[in-house]
Amino acid sequence: MNTLLSIMLVLFLLPMHGTAKAPLHQHDVDLWNVVNPLNTTVTFLNTGAHPDDERSDLLAYLSRGLGIKTASLIANRGEGGQNEIGSELGDGLGIIRSNEMIEAAGVTGVKAYHLSQTTSDPIYDFGFSKSPEETLEKWGEDLTYERFIRFIREYQPDIVMPSFRNVANQHGHHRAATILSERAFEDAANPNIYPEHLEEGLSTWQMKKFYLPAASAETATTSIEIGDYDPIYDMSYPQIGEASRYLHKSQGMGRDVPVEPRQFHLELVGNVTDGEDEDLFSGIPYNFYDWAEIVPNQGLHNQLTKLQQKLDTIVDSYPNREVIFSDAHQALKDVKKVTKKVGKSELDPDLKHDLLHKLEIKEEQLNEVSLVASGLDVETTLNSPVLTQGEQTTATVKVENKGAFTVKHIDLAIAAPSTWEVDKDKHIKKILPGETITFEFNVIVPEEEKFYHPYEEPILQTNLSIKEKGEVSENALNFTDTVAVLPDVSLTTKPANVVINTADMQDFYTLSVEAKNYVNGTKEVDVSLDLPEGWQSEPVEHTIKLDNRFDTKEIEFSIIPPEDVKEGELDIHVKALSDGKKYDSTIQEITYDHINHEYFQYPTLVHVASFELLKPGNLKVGYIESGFDEVADYLINVGFDVTKLKETDLSSADLSEYDTIVTGIRANLARADLIANNERLKEYARNGGHVVFQYHKPGDNWDINETLPYSLELGMPSIEWRVTDETAPVTMTKPDHPLFNYPNKITDADWDGWVQERGLYFPMNWDDRYETFVSMADPNEDPFDGGILMAEYGEGTYLYTNLVFYRQIANQVSGGYRIFTNLISYGHETTTTASTVNDIQALVEKFARQDTFENKEIVQALQLHLTAVSHYEKEENTAKLVKHMNGFKELLDYQKEHGLISVDAYESLHLASDSLIANWEQ
Repeated sequence: MNTLLSIMLVLFLLPMHGTAKAPLHQHDVDLWNVVNPLNTTVTFLNTGAHPDDERSDLLAYLSRGLGIKTASLIANRGEGGQNEIGSELGDGLGIIRSNEMIEAAGVTGVKAYHLSQTTSDPIYDFGFSKSPEETLEKWGEDLTYERFIRFIREYQPDIVMPSFRNVANQHGHHRAATILSERAFEDAANPNIYPEHLEEGLSTWQMKKFYLPAASAETATTSIEIGDYDPIYDMSYPQIGEASRYLHKSQGMGRDVPVEPRQFHLELVGNVTDGEDEDLFSGIPYNFYDWAEIVPNQGLHNQLTKLQQKLDTIVDSYPNREVIFSDAHQALKDVKKVTKKVGKSELDPDLKHDLLHKLEIKEEQLNEVSLVASGLDVETTLNSPVLTQGEQTTATVKVENKGAFTVKHIDLAIAAPSTWEVDKDKHIKKILPGETITFEFNVIVPEEEKFYHPYEEPILQTNLSIKEKGEVSENALNFTDTVAVLPDVSLTTKPANVVINTADMQDFYTLSVEAKNYVNGTKEVDVSLDLPEGWQSEPVEHTIKLDNRFDTKEIEFSIIPPEDVKEGELDIHVKALSDGKKYDSTIQEITYDHINHEYFQYPTLVHVASFELLKPGNLKVGYIESGFDEVADYLINVGFDVTKLKETDLSSADLSEYDTIVTGIRANLARADLIANNERLKEYARNGGHVVFQYHKPGDNWDINETLPYSLELGMPSIEWRVTDETAPVTMTKPDHPLFNYPNKITDADWDGWVQERGLYFPMNWDDRYETFVSMADPNEDPFDGGILMAEYGEGTYLYTNLVFYRQIANQVSGGYRIFTNLISYGHETTTTASTVNDIQALVEKFARQDTFENKEIVQALQLHLTAVSHYEKEENTAKLVKHMNGFKELLDYQKEHGLISVDAYESLHLASDSLIANWEQ
């Protein structure tokens, strides 16, 4: 998406404000975006930790309002966050957020950069951190700081401002970014800090000023009014900032704001200029007039003055594209002359370096001015944006003159790595207004070309040069679609991982593999599994034929584990062979309307975790999915009877058929039908149902008094109400409660191995009718005891938990599965109590109807035994009844040991027997 498209998109979303506005159609937004920066030579850098950390309102004012060259340097990719538009997490989410950052920056006129260079980079968003020390330890402080200093020396900003202050109640990632930013104020200028940079050709760099967002207006050294309305954009600068924030869709950013005064307060904490503290730019050359005053060379003084005059003329000529186009080429010629003279001068080395850098920036800006003013629209497409190694394709370049004047002397080239074969440049002698000229370039991908990575620069671009007044402007333009060289075949497994329940071993586990063809033609492959010793698959291999590019075919394997599977973890790799080449990777395609199409490649494997998971028999679960987690699918994969409840189910279906109803994380945000039918959910509980409500943010349409049957207030500010240490000790305050004993006996070991965090958005206040069950805290903090809350409601129960079970279940953490199973099974244990032998007989008959026994003889043996016990029940002979019921339990043990009875039936009958014995022994 280009900048204008982004701005126009949000103009439809934002209300019109202000007075005396010129109609939008009178303004040439694209042209102003490139002309305005000619007013100044100042550069500004905003630093932060995650995509969305940029101070969008201030950056919009600086960039769109003043023309300042601005950038955002973000540490990581936001991989550890939450996803409000889909189910991608981890690296997939990081790819989404990185692209959202780029699109958002395009609206404010900011260039976005990241310290993180690849997927699963050491500088990774590992989740919320409460300390900068933990953050830098996990990122690698030296690695992070080296990249930071390198960037400062490359970008060479005049002014730097982190987005956040280093204060105790702030995110540890934010604090780390601020600490490094402030430290770099001196270190980036110190040649003894990372001297290898200098050996590589970089120079030291001294920022001129370092600011922090002021703690208050009273502590500010500089305050800027940024709330002004800009008639060019028909928005105020905060509105432009919010328009950019709407593009952080995976984080639910963006809000409507009116045109009104807004002060941005800054605190100056580092300054090497003689300027006044109250003025953001004082002491910093603002344009080439100021640079002319600094240089002692009179000739250079005059040339710099004339250059800025020429740049001012271009700005003053807005919106006359024809005049601006011609003048931009003359200014380009002037910039190159001045650059040559500065290079040969005997200026102070630091002054010379700084001035050459500013002239280089102005040359880049004038190239952009030429392109936009020309009115040329260049669209480059491939036969397919997906390519494979060795493929020959055609790039079609369509050049349309949308301007009002003829453009001459245009050269076009496809820029590709030197190992690619590409047709020679094409030349357009002239193109008239309204005319379209199309060229085709033959392109051949090398046989050994590396595969696409979402964080690398585009591998193909279109180079466009225009000659006017004897001077050539040059611009590199991206293709219309993301160009990606991918493996011939992608293999995707369903499920992505497998849990083997050692308490309920299946004879085989079904694994689906989807093969997708990226070759422009037919592909025949043999797909098989690399299995650990003792494991088998049926069949051993599938041979499939994919006729066309993007064709898919799904095949199934039955994975047969050995009988003696032990608790633990292992990987099953999936591979395909074709024409002697091996393919063993998955291509995750990430497609959303607001970002570029992306591809993420990772090894195709199924992670297998084996552990004991006891499940109650015949538990029926209704799951209200939010789209933010995949817990329902994981539960289905381990054998739970789960129905995903749709809008019609919530509004009119008989909910009483479910033993438990579970809401997905933040379901109130995604499911308006849940809010609309919330009273039906309460009625379900009043009539004896069990509801498990998973965590929400305070802003997720959460009503303190109405969402749950009794009041529950989520902690604010939410940054303070979380346990981020995944190893934080957990105390089960009611260890004998059924929640921790049915169907799984929960121990301290079940809290081991958790990932990322314990819980988010802990409640801060709740009704006294809720019981509490766990207590936990981050190091050196007071404990929270609201991680699991449950209250009786009518004949049923409501349970609220803010613990991050969805992350544990997705990562196959056995304790996460076992504890969550207990939470959703609460109340079901009452169905396995028995007051009479007839109750147990009824259970046997129920399980027999469900085919949970190996054969009829097993059922008959159990029924015969219970018939004998019933005689002692009639005689009220407690001793004999207890003795024979223990014999009945031994019979159950024998049947389970020999695989003659299902685990569900075994557990239910065992519990019912214990219940009957306990009644008679009282």
